[in-house]
Amino acid sequence: MRLAISFGFLSAVADRFGIWSKNVSVWGNWDNFLGYTQLINPWIPNSLVPTIGILATGAEIIFAVFLIIGFKTELFAKLSGLLLLLFALSMTFSTGIKGAFDFSVFTASAGAFALSLMKRKYLEVDNLIFKSKT
Repeated sequence: MRLAISFGFLSAVADRFGIWSKNVSVWGNWDNFLGYTQLINPWIPNSLVPTIGILATGAEIIFAVFLIIGFKTELFAKLSGLLLLLFALSMTFSTGIKGAFDFSVFTASAGAFALSLMKRKYLEVDNLIFKSKT
């Protein structure tokens, strides 16, 4: 689950930087991503959209990396669930619920929250840190 959530974040980041081909891309570039950010956040002033885009992108990269390596998994899974829930609600209130369902954003959010509750940990940096302290 850690990898699925992480790769979902990193795929979206890659798309907004034009790394995915145009055949499979949703945004394809940073400007289109910012346009979509404005669309799903119409209450945010245009001047703040680039800042929101940078913050969201930075969060997705950081959350993905920490989930991949298993550092503070419970915390970053909860933060990921919250970020995905905010995306889903923004999509729902601005363009309707179909987009949030089509892109499985509610499902990804629920998965992240479920990950935060899992007690058994596998291949995580936290396991190495915890073992070295005992």
